[in-house]
Amino acid sequence: MAISPDFRTYPQASAATTAAVLDAGLRAYMLRVYNWMSSGLVLTGVVAYAIAYYPPLHQLFYRDAVTQFGTVVHNQPTFLAIASIFAPLAFVLVLSMGVNRLSKTAAQALYWVFCAAMGASLTNIFMVYTGESVVRVFFITAATFAGMSIFGYTTKADLSRFGSFLFMGLIGIIIAGLVNMFMHSSALQFAISVIGVLVFTGLTAFDTQRIKATYVQYAYADGVDGAAKRSVYDALSLYLNFINLFMLLLQLLGNRSNN
Repeated sequence: MAISPDFRTYPQASAATTAAVLDAGLRAYMLRVYNWMSSGLVLTGVVAYAIAYYPPLHQLFYRDAVTQFGTVVHNQPTFLAIASIFAPLAFVLVLSMGVNRLSKTAAQALYWVFCAAMGASLTNIFMVYTGESVVRVFFITAATFAGMSIFGYTTKADLSRFGSFLFMGLIGIIIAGLVNMFMHSSALQFAISVIGVLVFTGLTAFDTQRIKATYVQYAYADGVDGAAKRSVYDALSLYLNFINLFMLLLQLLGNRSNN
């Protein structure tokens, strides 16, 4: 007597196979996103360090100036240094507004230029804070970021309901920061730093879960080039969370240089 296969098991097997393929694709995609983000952070750090400590580059961005009273003021920003502060914002706007227009190559190239421009804008941290505290806060930031990103990836809780609160907190930080540019209040700056750390810590988990959900939703719709381009934008979101978290923690925990 021949044994006939039970065709009722085939849909379950097919569903299991599809889920396994989707899970493997998701892990590969997240690895690509983290590689983009990590590479961008490395480029940012190299550029910032090179401008801070390589004299020919440093002199393009910062020069000593003599006041009318004959006093020498060190590390006065040049036009290039001032422009580098606003350049990252311009690149973010171009990347965000051109998400559907830019090619994969253009998006990747703009991402690298953005990371380099961000490095130029962060050069002054090596002049304001000690090198030891910069390294220490970087590793604190990396550990915090990794923990929250893992939480966002693995949690079953829906973090999207916190999105509006996090966005409101981000807007509040920006407004408070602009106000404090004129007030120069140390208490307000401390509050901005503390709230900012909470906001960007939450955004790290939120964005990680969003990236995961978006991949599952559009896994077969984007195509190879579409997925490659989207990985750059997703890396940019995590990169910005990391940089902002690092800067806020540095304001709270960094030791200022005596130079």
